[in-house]
Amino acid sequence: MSSNFSTDRQWFRSKDGSKLLAGSPLTLFTVSETGQAILDAIESDAPLVTQHQQLTERLIATGAIHPKNIAPCSPDQITVVIPAFISDEEEQLSLQTLIDALRPLRVVIVDDASPFFFEIAKTTMVRLEENSGPAAARNTGLQHVESSFVVFVDTDVHISAQDVLNLAGHLADTQLMAVAPRVETERTKSFINEYESFHSPLDLGPDPAVVRPLSRVAYVPSAVLACNTLHLRQLEGFNEELRVGEDVDLIWRAVEAKYVVRYAPEIVALHSPRRTVRSMLKQRISYGSSSAALDKQHPRSSSPLRTHLFFFVPVMLLFLGYLISAAISLIPVFFYFALTLRNTGMSLLQRTQITWRGLASTARLTASAIRRVWWPLFAVASLVTTQPIITWSFCVLIPTLFALTKKKPRHPLSYLVVRSLDDMSYGIGVWKGAIQRKSLRCLLPVFTVRASSRR
Repeated sequence: MSSNFSTDRQWFRSKDGSKLLAGSPLTLFTVSETGQAILDAIESDAPLVTQHQQLTERLIATGAIHPKNIAPCSPDQITVVIPAFISDEEEQLSLQTLIDALRPLRVVIVDDASPFFFEIAKTTMVRLEENSGPAAARNTGLQHVESSFVVFVDTDVHISAQDVLNLAGHLADTQLMAVAPRVETERTKSFINEYESFHSPLDLGPDPAVVRPLSRVAYVPSAVLACNTLHLRQLEGFNEELRVGEDVDLIWRAVEAKYVVRYAPEIVALHSPRRTVRSMLKQRISYGSSSAALDKQHPRSSSPLRTHLFFFVPVMLLFLGYLISAAISLIPVFFYFALTLRNTGMSLLQRTQITWRGLASTARLTASAIRRVWWPLFAVASLVTTQPIITWSFCVLIPTLFALTKKKPRHPLSYLVVRSLDDMSYGIGVWKGAIQRKSLRCLLPVFTVRASSRR
């Protein structure tokens, strides 16, 4: 037998075993001897002591541990809702393939005023007279759900009935509002497919997580999303005013309402990429444009960067080319965190490791923010000073060369061009949305000035 839990990738335990720093954001736990025995069992994947539930529930809620070997739910507990906008016969065939893979589950298809008429046998078909967007289509489908759980699946996704049952099995935890699988790009030989397999915004990686705004996994897409029907109705479903970002909004509202949302990458769905580079870039602009609307609903949650101010200062000095100043600024940074993390019971080596991870994460996130959102500011600045060129080298050139080395695309030059256009398109969308909403708040970073752990 095993503990049936896996530890999060951020897991730091004190030498005496009484304190644990784990999860995202890092949370400090101080445990009794019984709690230490529970942590020992989780770390060694051994059977848990009898009275473990109170601690393990806290650990799960903070993302310190993740459940594994979840039992699938029964088919009668699930209704699958598919919002559909079908343009041609090829898309109809893809939808039919999806339906075949989902049998024998009950499926509700909501036709969002498709220009191409279609019929799918052995499903519940609901047709909308006017195109109302994915949020309205999903809410319409929700009205036809009588089961405990509802699983939303997009038409360009492929997932089996068994994987849906396994995914919905997580919802046996009544604290959960939603759970999402990993969404990988289907493997074909086309360039756009290869690129999307490297940089799909739907693929959130191999590590499980509790989903929270501005955490390691800040959202999950609704490409495949299993929800507790009652909880979803209490949240009044998706926000129909949002044509883009309605899934992110739902997740953040769920978190604000004290529900738990889980990312479960052990279950994988396959997503068909856009057919052309042009359509992909148009999609990226659309994704970016949702940032301002989301910021209005959830202030500061869609910020391009959130980090500790003490991490940000040396990183920006480095990116601006002030190497000596960046090195000197590291001294007070390590001194500060060595002191503030002393109450965690971690060794000096562990505290140093945590600090280095914070710096590395801030460097990665800052570089991403500059490439994707702040690049117009640096582009304008480069007209009057050469300093931004150094910044571009750190934030664009080095990450790109690293990606080329790691990913080894078949067409390196095309990859470089599309990668740059991808980042720029998303940034154009963010600025477009900010201007339309007359608010630049979604462009601003969020800094903390307190210790990086919480109890």
